Amino acid sequence: MTIFPDREHGFEAKFAHDEELKFRAAARRDGLLAHWASQKLGLVGAAADDYVNQVVAADLDNPGTDGVFKKIRADFDAAGVVQSDSQIRLAMDEFLSQALVEIKAGH
Repeated sequence: MTIFPDREHGFEAKFAHDEELKFRAAARRDGLLAHWASQKLGLVGAAADDYVNQVVAADLDNPGTDGVFKKIRADFDAAGVVQSDSQIRLAMDEFLSQALVEIKAGH
């Protein structure tokens, strides 16, 4: 009887696909958020690109939303950019939604 191993394999494949989608969406969200934050910080050109790389690296140093949030929060505070924690978190949520749409559309 192969029905249960087939079902188990199907669930494992779906789980792996969902986890990959979450990872890709979070990475894209971080990039979109970093561009948004760089604009708020008044960065352009190479400085903006460097900042995006720093934000993405913050996620690698501290995986999950906290590393990225803390980096942007600290940078905004240091530069005197007025954005509340909830505004930053809202931007994170909006960019995550945008990232999911883009990924599902194949962009």
